[in-house]
Amino acid sequence: MASSPPSAALSGAVKGYCGYVEHTNAPLRRREAATGTITVIFSFGPRMRVDGVLHDSFVAGLSDVPVTTEHGGVQNGLELKLTPLGARRLFGVPMHELVNRVVALDDLLGTGTLLEELAEARGWEARFARVDAELTQRLGAAPAPHLAVRAAYARLVATRGMIAVGVLAGELGWSRRHLAARFRDDIGVSPKALARLLRFERAMELLGAHRPRALADVAYECGYYDQAHFNRDFKAFAGATPVELLSRRLPDGGGWSADGLPSVQDELSAAA
Repeated sequence: MASSPPSAALSGAVKGYCGYVEHTNAPLRRREAATGTITVIFSFGPRMRVDGVLHDSFVAGLSDVPVTTEHGGVQNGLELKLTPLGARRLFGVPMHELVNRVVALDDLLGTGTLLEELAEARGWEARFARVDAELTQRLGAAPAPHLAVRAAYARLVATRGMIAVGVLAGELGWSRRHLAARFRDDIGVSPKALARLLRFERAMELLGAHRPRALADVAYECGYYDQAHFNRDFKAFAGATPVELLSRRLPDGGGWSADGLPSVQDELSAAA
């Protein structure tokens, strides 16, 4: 894997780039946890399955449920992470339309020859620079999000979701209902739902660190009031408890194996 931050011009819209080439001895299933980030995949290799559906290059919207990805042993591509506000500007669609959805990249971005240029570029630095230039041009022509929404989103991110929605609305001079309506279009979910996702994402970061902390310390730092609350969010957002997830860590920062974990479809079928 190779990674790079975006240029300063894309601050607040793009979180980073990651290039990857992966070869495994057998098909690989990963558990992708819920996230408050929008993922864009430029695929240079075989198609990937997302919850059983084959995809080439795609956009995965903000999600509040886990998904399972699978490939046959080979993957090659470039991933970029967008903030919801960046995705709102880049794609020009209300963000709630992308929540828990995977959409073909061309349907949202109209990439033209970009994918071919990236595949033929010499090395990851050249690919990252090409994507950076493309996004800078496209976002430069897009309208900026509402200043108050930007401020509210920044506060939630800065506090890792540990600010009361009532306090946030009060700082803006808006009602909670009005704030929620604006968030639905520009972020995709309500401020309360985003705050919950941000707390969970922080917990996932701490668990995935090179030297993970004790579970009780992670739960406390991320604002969970007890272990049951901590486990409930992990079951909802990752489909596994923290202990179950830790036992499925893949090497070299490769994420989390889905082997032995039920798929979202399995969970829905069991509930029915």
